[in-house]
Amino acid sequence: MMTAFIIVFLSASLISAFSQILLKIAARQQYKSWIYEYLNPRVVIAYAIFFLATLITVYCYKVIPLSLGAMLEASGYVFVTVLGYLILKEKVSKQKLLGMALIIIGVVFVAV
Repeated sequence: MMTAFIIVFLSASLISAFSQILLKIAARQQYKSWIYEYLNPRVVIAYAIFFLATLITVYCYKVIPLSLGAMLEASGYVFVTVLGYLILKEKVSKQKLLGMALIIIGVVFVAV
């Protein structure tokens, strides 16, 4: 049963990563005024997705211990880096690859 919650928790982290990519796309644009910068559809949708991911994460904490949840949450760094590479065509340095490898090793180690 806990495995299912871990998968859901990681899915929420992935959903949150998509939201961050959407915010970065919105930040690249020029707006007429500051109000459009915060009330454009991409930003509103991104924050709604963040809220959904937060609700899912809180629900998963009913079963997942806080110590494990913190480790699983670190997977978001990996998701954001991979999505940034795939969607935004950002470069991934050797340092980022090493950091992602350490995160993945840590998450697997704690999960097992």
